[in-house]
Amino acid sequence: MDPRLEIIDERLKEIKRVIAITGGKGGIGKSLVASTLALTLSKSNNYRVGLLDLDFSGPSTDLILGIEGIYPKEEKGIIPPEIYGIRFMSVIYYAQDNPTPLRGIDVSNAIIELLAITRWGRLDFLIVDMPPGIGDATLDTIRLMKKTQFLTLTTPSIVALGTVKKMLAMLKELNLPIIGIIENMRTAKSPSIEGQINGLDVPYLGAIDFDENLENSIGDKNRLLETAFAQRLREILLRAPQFKLNIVSGL
Repeated sequence: MDPRLEIIDERLKEIKRVIAITGGKGGIGKSLVASTLALTLSKSNNYRVGLLDLDFSGPSTDLILGIEGIYPKEEKGIIPPEIYGIRFMSVIYYAQDNPTPLRGIDVSNAIIELLAITRWGRLDFLIVDMPPGIGDATLDTIRLMKKTQFLTLTTPSIVALGTVKKMLAMLKELNLPIIGIIENMRTAKSPSIEGQINGLDVPYLGAIDFDENLENSIGDKNRLLETAFAQRLREILLRAPQFKLNIVSGL
């Protein structure tokens, strides 16, 4: 048995809630939701928040939050750097700007190593930007982070909804807790998919309209929190009983 597996349980034991942001494919806004959720929580009720970017295909939470020039410290493992009240860890600290063309056992080893060496300490929330789809990286993360709850994302796209249905079916088959599903990037011309989602027996938490100004906020956490996207996400969190969050008003 790999001794790192027991270490992972030890690393995660002081984290109250692990919320994984997941979806059936890339390009649906997972990283934006994960980053904005972490920021919102870090500004609320003195929550201790961590953000883990496990998207090997394209880690981007650092770009979204404008994180640069800070690095983990080595001390009986790796201590994540803290910025904006968030303890941040990402695969970028190992791959940097290089691609990470890992497959099979290499993916598993990379995830195991990252989870085993990271010392989170006490957290109220650890937000995880998951790899897209249901490949090796996703399956390994599910296996290794045992108390994870899943917040699933889709867009009104037929393709995105089709892939997220497969994701939800897998999560249900594994008896894993699903917080609900958020519809992202909705437009006035988007087809209504709420009925289809309700038919999946998964809570439909709400929709976030396409925000034309969102791109201009990338890299600036204050502007990001002021976007219609962030405000709508916060509204969804406040009213969703699955979250049971105490979010301070006026953020």
